Amino acid sequence: MSFTDLESKAAPIRLWGDVDAVEPQAKGQLYNIAKLPWVHGVAVMPDVHYGIGATVGSVIAMRGAVSPAAVGVDIGCGMTAQRTSLTAEDLPDDLGHLRSKIEAAIPVGQAMHKSSVDTGHLKTGLHGWHEFWSGFGELAQSPARRAEAKAAKQLGTLGGGNHFIEVCLSDDGQVWLMLHSGSRYIGNALAQHHIEKAKGLPHNTDLPDPDLAVFIADTPQMEAYRRDLFWAQEYARRNRAVMMALLRQVVKKKFQRARFEPEISVHHNYVAEETHDGLELLVTRKGAIRAGLGDMGIIPGSMGASSFIVRGLGNGAAYESASHGAGRRMSRTAARKRFTAEDLIAQTEGVECRKDPGVIDEIPGAYKDIDEVMAAQSDLVEITARLRQVVCVKG
Repeated sequence: MSFTDLESKAAPIRLWGDVDAVEPQAKGQLYNIAKLPWVHGVAVMPDVHYGIGATVGSVIAMRGAVSPAAVGVDIGCGMTAQRTSLTAEDLPDDLGHLRSKIEAAIPVGQAMHKSSVDTGHLKTGLHGWHEFWSGFGELAQSPARRAEAKAAKQLGTLGGGNHFIEVCLSDDGQVWLMLHSGSRYIGNALAQHHIEKAKGLPHNTDLPDPDLAVFIADTPQMEAYRRDLFWAQEYARRNRAVMMALLRQVVKKKFQRARFEPEISVHHNYVAEETHDGLELLVTRKGAIRAGLGDMGIIPGSMGASSFIVRGLGNGAAYESASHGAGRRMSRTAARKRFTAEDLIAQTEGVECRKDPGVIDEIPGAYKDIDEVMAAQSDLVEITARLRQVVCVKG
């Protein structure tokens, strides 16, 4: 499927998916974004829905500016997946014990490790831990600066909401490990600090939405934000790497013959410096992944639907991007009002997971149809593996 041009009197807006399915609030956000004088163009993914500041499922290419609220508060949120040597035949009929072991090894929700994980002895595949942590002291003077101990203990933790850890099976019966998380408290604290800073700058006083306040290149405020932004994105990447290493330990202990292929890891709430249309741009992907030619990516469904491993097709019209998931079709409040625990049990049949009222807002029925989302972006990515979860851990 190709994109649809939304009529805009400002920067171009290209939408992949059904225009009529986009709620009016989200359309209003897209038009407001396009009006910003620094915006080069906006690509809208088929999982688009209303968000704070900017729509979730949008790619915003800007010249010499970035909007911290458009990036969002979970800086660097993203996915990691890994194919194993195990097959469906290796898994026991009752997966409850495996789920319990995962939950014991990786804190979920508001929980954190009692002490920081020893990354020096954990096989994360990442190096430069001392250099990374030394950057903490350079972060902005904000509540985040007082939270180094908390950030250390939260490294390798899941969080709540739509974050998850899964054991999946591909169509050919291969076992995959997959998880979704971000930069935890530290990313949120840094984001909130800079969002408020941006709102107070004179050039942002007449914006159509104060949440679209931007920092402009070659200013102290922009440099401070970029420093903190890229540090938080790296924290999120390392957070997922630590969790995946802990998850591998659980799997290896239970299935000693297990072997693991290289990880696929992608951000889907982040900023990158990229060249498009011959211009150097700051590209914000809020609920979108990079899908450059040959880039491997992960597009998950909900806790009862398929997920996909994909390879990017490098579509320049979308600034080489694709969706980050299925996307919500109703708010969490609406989901809690509409569905019951019985609905959750029915919609997650065959999945070892929480089935209590505390996660009703994550019920598959609250999300868009992932197959329709994938069909709408066939010119952005090609599918290399289709996965279905058999274990899902939620915060």
